[in-house]
Amino acid sequence: MKLWINDEPRDVPGVRTVADVVAALGLKGPALLVEHNALALRPAEWADRALSPEDRLEIIRIVAGG
Repeated sequence: MKLWINDEPRDVPGVRTVADVVAALGLKGPALLVEHNALALRPAEWADRALSPEDRLEIIRIVAGG
């Protein structure tokens, strides 16, 4: 499916949900923030959030530092 991920077009085959995209990209951990079409999602919502072609995802890894 063609999606916009962090403002870049990407073809991610075999995905149907936000959780599928996170897994397909090899991203892990609770330290991720995902927005689907400008709506921030809790990790518990990823598996239920269905995608459509051309949807936009912003995926940000949260890191702590000092």
